Amino acid sequence: MQWTVVVPLKALARAKSRLSDAAADAVRPGLALAFAQDTVAAALACAAVRDVAVVTDDPVAGRELAALGARIVPDEPAGGLNAALAHGAAAVRALRPRGAVAALNADLPALRPVELARVLDAAAEFPRAFLPDAAGIGTTLLAATPGGELRPSFGPDSRARHRASGAVELHLDEVPSVRQDVDTGDDLRAALSLGVGPHTTAATARLLIPGQPGG
Repeated sequence: MQWTVVVPLKALARAKSRLSDAAADAVRPGLALAFAQDTVAAALACAAVRDVAVVTDDPVAGRELAALGARIVPDEPAGGLNAALAHGAAAVRALRPRGAVAALNADLPALRPVELARVLDAAAEFPRAFLPDAAGIGTTLLAATPGGELRPSFGPDSRARHRASGAVELHLDEVPSVRQDVDTGDDLRAALSLGVGPHTTAATARLLIPGQPGG
């Protein structure tokens, strides 16, 4: 099964406010863009992914992610994360009514294509399925196979909401890069320990992050 991955990305100026313990205000937009670039590049390199649609109104992010090969979908609802994902999924299904669609967080800088393929292959067995984040509270990926609706419910405690909505929770070992999103300094240190992509490597090179070499 080939998937279209939908990645939501808010305006960079408002992104990653919880990273204040690891990065100054002026640095965080660049970090958010780097996370998204590495996430999108890894998704596009995944054998199970047909294409990637990024839902954003940020002109810089749109330009840079389009250069990687992503399709940019304007965030017309401007109603937050779940509205953006529903809009992106509808735009995908307008082109491929029977396409398989997966929502993926934009802040997975350690994402490995082979691990993403493992998750998507497992998700293909169910009408709707999701992968919880490394903290075990949120969600990093929600998938809907052909004929199924995505019905995203991301945000705080989304693991419980997605499970309550009938989506099947995927219990997979050895996919840490698909689960490790980055909201806090601790998350960033965990992602760096897994090994991040080139954009995040460059963006974090001058940060002094406690617990990392030079920090």
